[in-house]
Amino acid sequence: MNCNVVLQTSIPGMTPKRGKVRDVYDFGDNVLLVCSDRISAFDWVLPTGVPDKGKALNQTAEFWFETLGVKNHVVTTDMSKVPFPAGTDVSLFEGRSVFCKKTKVVMIECVVRGYLSGSGWKEYQQSQTVCGIKLPAGLVESSKLDEPIFTPSTKETSGHDQNVSFDEVVKRVGLDIAEQLRDKSLDVFKRGSEYAAKRGIIIADTKFEFGLTDDGELILIDEVMTPDSSRFWPADLYEPGKGQPSFDKQFVRDWLLQSGWDRNSEPPQLPDDIVLKTREKYIEAYERLTGRKLKFQSEI
Repeated sequence: MNCNVVLQTSIPGMTPKRGKVRDVYDFGDNVLLVCSDRISAFDWVLPTGVPDKGKALNQTAEFWFETLGVKNHVVTTDMSKVPFPAGTDVSLFEGRSVFCKKTKVVMIECVVRGYLSGSGWKEYQQSQTVCGIKLPAGLVESSKLDEPIFTPSTKETSGHDQNVSFDEVVKRVGLDIAEQLRDKSLDVFKRGSEYAAKRGIIIADTKFEFGLTDDGELILIDEVMTPDSSRFWPADLYEPGKGQPSFDKQFVRDWLLQSGWDRNSEPPQLPDDIVLKTREKYIEAYERLTGRKLKFQSEI
C-alpha cells in the first residue's frame, strides 16, 4: 500500500508514554499528544495501522475544541509553534498532534449515553437499568433515551474501567467536582450531538476526560467526540431494534471475528481492503461532521 502509516513517533532525546493509540511527550508545563495510526480491537493493539486514522481523530477533536467554546487544554495545533528539539522531523507530527496545557487528570471517565447500546443495552436487558439508573420499560436495542444520562466509570491504568454510581464519584472527588463533571459532560454532549444531527450523524454515546489546572479550574482534556471515544451512527440508516452501522473500526472488528483469531494470541495482520475501508470511514466521519477536507492526507 503506497502510503505512510505512522505506528510510532520519535523526538530526539525524549521518551514518550505510549498508549494504545497516543504517544505523549512531556514538555514541562505542557504535553504533546500525538495520535498515531495504531488501531486497537478487543483490548489488543493490532500489528497493522490505518493510514490517516490519527489525523482524522486529532482533527475531529480539534474541530470540537474550536466549535464548542468550552475551556480546554489546547495551546496550539500549529507544529511550527512547538519547541521541538533540534533534529526533529516535524512533518511527522503535522495534522495528528496537539500541544496542551498539563493538568492534574481527574481519574473518572465521564460517559454520557443518549441511546441504548453496547454494555448499556446488555445491562438493560437484565435489570431495566444502565449503570444503576432505572429506565422505562419497553426499550429496544439502539432506542433513543428521553434524556441523555451520565454513567461514569473509573479510569484504570490497567485492565478494564469499572462503571460506578454518581455517589461513588462524589466519594472519590468530592461533591463540587462530581457535579461539575456531570453537568459539563451533559452540556457538551447535548450541544455536540445537536450539531452532529444537523450534519446527519447521531452521537449515540461518548466519553470525556477532565483535568484540573494549577488554580483549580476544571477543563476539558484529551479527545472530544471522536469515532474512537464515541459511537457515531449515520442518521439516514438509523433503525431501532438492532445494532447500527457506525463510523469507526466496525470493519476491523467484523473481519477479526470471522478470521478465526482466538483473541488470546497475537492478532493477525489486516488485509489491505479492510484497512482502506476503515480509513475511508474515519475520513468520511470527519468530513461529514465538519464540512472540511482532512488536512495532510496520505497519498493512497
